[in-house]
Amino acid sequence: MTQERMPVDGRFFEDLAPGDTFTSSGRTITESDVVNFAGVSGDFNQIHLDVEASKNTMYGQRVAYGMLGASIATGLLDRLGVFRTSMAAMLEIESWKFVGPIFIGDTVHLRLTIESTRLTSRGDRGVVRRRMELINQRGEVVQDGIITVMVLCRAAALDAERVSEPSR
Repeated sequence: MTQERMPVDGRFFEDLAPGDTFTSSGRTITESDVVNFAGVSGDFNQIHLDVEASKNTMYGQRVAYGMLGASIATGLLDRLGVFRTSMAAMLEIESWKFVGPIFIGDTVHLRLTIESTRLTSRGDRGVVRRRMELINQRGEVVQDGIITVMVLCRAAALDAERVSEPSR
């Protein structure tokens, strides 16, 4: 099992093994993040936006959108760079759990663990099952899920790169 911190050069299917773990740098959730997400999603629920109304909730303060956390997790994944040159497609969100709240001012990071790999019958790509854990500054997992993706093998990626190069 490997443990790496960012940045990581792009990995291809054959570079990944079950148990490989990668940890991103942190990102602090800001009020601007929450307000911008409200605008994009069209969700203006008071628990996210109203300081006074949210004081009367079980959390006693505003909570970041759950889907904002999931979106930030994918952004932190991109910052890791593990799949930057090899990602072919997202295949499935098998599960995504909202384990705990994320508050404005929390700093989260992503721990990515490769759960399984399987070469496809074509042999030029593989299916990679990944566990993604969003962890706050107190070390608490606040979101956890399994996202399966298709990842290119090195030769397939190099072939695609050669095809996209302009002729001279």
